[in-house]
Amino acid sequence: MTRISENPLGISPVIVGDNVTFIWQGAQKIQLLGDFNNWGRDKAPIDFQQEVPNFWKCLLKFPTDSYIEYAYLKGEERFPDPLNPFRADDGIGHTNSYFWMPDALDTQLARPAPNIAKGVVSTQTVITEGLVTGSDRPIYLYQPPVTQPVPLVVVLDGSDYLEKARLTVIVDNLITQGRIQPIALAMVAPAKFERRAEYACSDTTVAFVLDRILPVARDHLNLLDVAQYPGTYCMMGASMGGLMSFYTALRVPEIFGKVLCESGAFGAHHPDYRLYNRSVIEDLIRYCPPPTLKLWLDCGIYEWFIEPNRQMHTLLAERGFNHSYLETNSGHNYPSWRNVLWKGLEWLFPPK
Repeated sequence: MTRISENPLGISPVIVGDNVTFIWQGAQKIQLLGDFNNWGRDKAPIDFQQEVPNFWKCLLKFPTDSYIEYAYLKGEERFPDPLNPFRADDGIGHTNSYFWMPDALDTQLARPAPNIAKGVVSTQTVITEGLVTGSDRPIYLYQPPVTQPVPLVVVLDGSDYLEKARLTVIVDNLITQGRIQPIALAMVAPAKFERRAEYACSDTTVAFVLDRILPVARDHLNLLDVAQYPGTYCMMGASMGGLMSFYTALRVPEIFGKVLCESGAFGAHHPDYRLYNRSVIEDLIRYCPPPTLKLWLDCGIYEWFIEPNRQMHTLLAERGFNHSYLETNSGHNYPSWRNVLWKGLEWLFPPK
């Protein structure tokens, strides 16, 4: 991925070391939004300072291995930086500008490698039967290029992980390079409008995974038998999907003994995520006997979920859970999750 500072078409921002200068040309004063100020939700937008007429600057500092998404604000209008050609869809109706700091790179694992065996992706339709919203739901099944039975990873928000995180490309490369044992994927599309309700530690969503997703996955993928190998399956997701993945494993650890949770929505009391003051997961961990789980958690330092994730890491350590926790210099977005999820897969599924 070409960095802004190396692209002659990219005028803004100007990156020198850990200094980032955002530029605006126009008569009207604007403000700056990004993960670094919570997109103006509970932290004020940052003002630009006028240098000369029609020319404005804003100087910030970031660690040199950061990935940053941002936007400009003029009155009530939010828009990407017109001097930055690099744009990203945030998945909730906005187009953001983005840049990589000098020591940050988009992982090569997300790029298709030539002349390697690749897994096969198929699409199936699952009948919801009242467990989740809608009459049916698509899932995307990935069969790795091996003949032996393999563990299954159920991926919530799976269509986004497939497209935006390039999950199957990463898995192909990790398997080919011998960095993980082969795994299969069942990537579950999210609800169109009721995602928060479905992922807020819902037992009906657990039932949907057990009674609808797993039978289809077993019919179309060559999987290890969890009755013979308990806890060999994994739940995976980001944000609310990470929360639901964690909850599912706590409810049925004999099936899902592994969790890959990115930016888990623990204690989700951000203005856009007012569900409860703390997650029921905290009570399950604090007051119930700890199940045998292997947990991976990661979170960006520029997220509103960073403190709840730090608190969860502390609680898991106090309760003796087998877990790994990683913080990254990034925000709440799929490029950030894409660039670290491979580390979680390596930790959860080391080669045998």
